[in-house]
Amino acid sequence: MTVPVEVPLLGDERHKNWAKVVDSVDQARASGWAYGGSFVATGGIQDLPMGATLLVYGERGSRANPQITARVYTVNPDSTLSFEAEAKGKAWARTLRDTVERCLGSDTGPPDLSFLPDHVLADELRSRGWTVEHP
Repeated sequence: MTVPVEVPLLGDERHKNWAKVVDSVDQARASGWAYGGSFVATGGIQDLPMGATLLVYGERGSRANPQITARVYTVNPDSTLSFEAEAKGKAWARTLRDTVERCLGSDTGPPDLSFLPDHVLADELRSRGWTVEHP
């Protein structure tokens, strides 16, 4: 199930900036290529999976000397982001790797869907091919 989330824009939009829903980490790499997943646009609302790990990267400053900032967030069921960690500088990828792995491996159980109306849950189940009957 996805929720609409405001994906932050880090740094200056004239420089490199991106966001990715991370689903895997390659231990053999210490760069941004270590993070597998799907890119999403920054600076606006995107539909993201609940519980997803979101990595956001941005640069500011001059092209010759960019100031790098990267942050890790968890996507909450109420369309908010929980801040997990931040790294600055050229070692950002390795600095965040342990946090991202913890977020991906955390077993917090099923998400709390009690705030959703019954008809929304039933519609989602029907869209997945389930038969839903009201008691």
